[in-house]
Amino acid sequence: MAKKKRKRRPAPGNATQTGPPPSAGASAARREKKEAARLQRERAAKAQVRRGAVRRGLIGGLVGLLVFVGISWFTNRAPAAKPYPQTAIDAGLAASCADLQTPEVSPPNAHHPASEITYSQHPATAGDHDPTPLDGQPRIYTTPVVEARAVHSLEHGSVIMYYRASGEPGGLPQPVIDALGPIATSSPATYLIPYPDLPTGTALAYTAWNKLVTCPKDITPDQAKTIASGFVDAFACSNNAPEGKNGDGC
Repeated sequence: MAKKKRKRRPAPGNATQTGPPPSAGASAARREKKEAARLQRERAAKAQVRRGAVRRGLIGGLVGLLVFVGISWFTNRAPAAKPYPQTAIDAGLAASCADLQTPEVSPPNAHHPASEITYSQHPATAGDHDPTPLDGQPRIYTTPVVEARAVHSLEHGSVIMYYRASGEPGGLPQPVIDALGPIATSSPATYLIPYPDLPTGTALAYTAWNKLVTCPKDITPDQAKTIASGFVDAFACSNNAPEGKNGDGC
């Protein structure tokens, strides 16, 4: 009787696969999707940090600018004008000076016109003026100045003491002129200047922006100094003038 042939089983190592298991592709896709999501989150987080830094920088810059403007405004503004002191008023009465005047109801607008400037008031205390004010020095003049420049200095908070020279009819005595010199040199933004066109009967005029006191030639040195000190203390470098902080020495 013939023997039956046994079927040979394939060797384990000879088994062949035609591709990856069905689940391998899906796993790789999920990993790629997770990695893309992670990268997107990182990019979004970095962008948010950058936006926050920009916002903080803008806010900080704006706050700094506002603080700078506030400090600049506070430090550069002129202090308030003081009341004209009673001691000066009393000295003016004793010397037969005119009362403190405000020639204009309100100071006229200040302009720097190119044409020649003339004034109806002598001495002028406000109005259009030359683009260039008086220099800071000298404080004592022996000859008249360009009045339009002097008015510009008044706009900057200066005080100008005008006088009729002692050699002219009705002129201010030299001892009075000499007494006023130290006040001009020691006070901020204060000048002593001859003015030949003072009105008749006026030998001395104290001027600030839109402020005026006039006195006759019979004023004494002490009276003139008392009025000068009070006038300077009240109006020099103050907000009485439109740009009262800009005067030399203010």
